[in-house]
Amino acid sequence: MALDYKLIGDRLKKARIEKGYTQEKLSEMINVSVAYLSRIETGKTHINLKRLNELCGILEIPEAFILNGASNNSSEYLNSELNTLLKDCTPEKKELIYQIVTIISEKKDK
Repeated sequence: MALDYKLIGDRLKKARIEKGYTQEKLSEMINVSVAYLSRIETGKTHINLKRLNELCGILEIPEAFILNGASNNSSEYLNSELNTLLKDCTPEKKELIYQIVTIISEKKDK
């Protein structure tokens, strides 16, 4: 799955605005230039995982949400990834996966 850096940048920008930070303030907090942060938010610069982790910590938002639009608290969490994996499975493997998921989902939580 290729990363969509424009979408990642859009999500980061939205999270920054929701926290009430300007680009200037956030760039100070992570010790980068405003221009660099702007390029991240527009998807013109690829963000590395270390910087993403730092930004997500400051913005108090899960990396999973920034990368794929769903947090692990969301009902949509991993749906896309699971669908991608299932797409290439044989019908027999899909049936086995279904049986396993059924057993797990019916098990009562402690």
